[in-house]
Amino acid sequence: MSDIKKVVLAYSGGLDTSVILKWLQVTYGCEVVTFTADLGQGEELEPARAKAKLMGVPDHHIYIDDLREEFVRDFVFPMMRANARYEGDYLLGTSIARPLISKRLIEIARETGADAVAHGATGKGNDQVRFELSAYALEPGIKVIAPWREWDLTSRTALIAWAEKHQIPVPKDKRGESPFSTDANLLHTSSEGKVLENPWDETPDYVYSRTVNPEDAPDQPEYITVDFEKGDGVALNGQAMSPATLLAALNDLGRKHGIGRLDLVENRFVGMKSRGMYETPGGEIYARAHRGIESITLDRGAAHLKDELMPKYAELIYNGFWFAPEREMLQAAIDHSQARVNGTVRLKLYKGSASVVGRKSPDSLYSERHVTFEDDAGAYDQKDAAGFIKLNALRLRLLAQRGR
Repeated sequence: MSDIKKVVLAYSGGLDTSVILKWLQVTYGCEVVTFTADLGQGEELEPARAKAKLMGVPDHHIYIDDLREEFVRDFVFPMMRANARYEGDYLLGTSIARPLISKRLIEIARETGADAVAHGATGKGNDQVRFELSAYALEPGIKVIAPWREWDLTSRTALIAWAEKHQIPVPKDKRGESPFSTDANLLHTSSEGKVLENPWDETPDYVYSRTVNPEDAPDQPEYITVDFEKGDGVALNGQAMSPATLLAALNDLGRKHGIGRLDLVENRFVGMKSRGMYETPGGEIYARAHRGIESITLDRGAAHLKDELMPKYAELIYNGFWFAPEREMLQAAIDHSQARVNGTVRLKLYKGSASVVGRKSPDSLYSERHVTFEDDAGAYDQKDAAGFIKLNALRLRLLAQRGR
């Protein structure tokens, strides 16, 4: 361990990462640089600075970075262009944040001359994989320290006892067993563990933090419009917004109308199934809007190919392969498909649902002249369909003649 002189720690300022900070200092005898990312989690981050200073970290080794715009612009929006949902439902709110945190960890390690990076992910979850795959992809020689896989603090009681022994402040609300754990950023809040571990039990109301109960949402629907340029949202109700500002505004609308709740049992990359509750209010509205504008601007072949690629793309993000060449290859194809995904979508928000009720685009492929039930003025010759059907039926008829 003597070869580790300086470590960059992904630091929240909470009990777990504060224990890790001191544990690194004690166990490795090294300097610790703390990095706290503002991804729009809605928490005051300055207390993290104060706590790091209290534990002996000098000012020039405390990094608190506002990454909200980069997060949405360079990670969330590219993922949304793919309509990515892991196992058909999960909008990947935690998964998509990890490569950005890892990227900044590596950047800070380079800036400060650190030998290693450290994280607080446990040995049972996906995040350890996501952090470390990203770190190695960006800096193949970096040392990664994962305390939960090294130390013998296997319970909350042991963690608190170790903190008290080393004069680490333990807030009163941390002394009891937390009923569930959470992770939050501008895209979502996830909750898992404890009261959520039995997949038969309904999620208690107190778990939800970002959405009102749909039953208590307004009794009148609200209509909004989202404008897109090249597959990315650029305006809400006609008002131009930056990526992070747009997502934040959609979050407020989703909270009000109880949109974006998901109770999911998923397959973790490490092999086990886990049950989680996700709230993605703005993300759910945005995802619906994006598919809405694609429905009139994407060719059938391109749209269907995207839908075939999406599960693989989503799985790569979920499993931590954001910086892998196969994800970048898929991203290039997805981004190419978005060149003419321009226009406006109108949505109806009402008691937990976000429904597309209108769409228009200067690049629309929708032709009323071709689909009308009235006189199409020669736009389509219905007799052509007979040959089309006969050619497609040929192999089926031959099979039937043979007796299948």
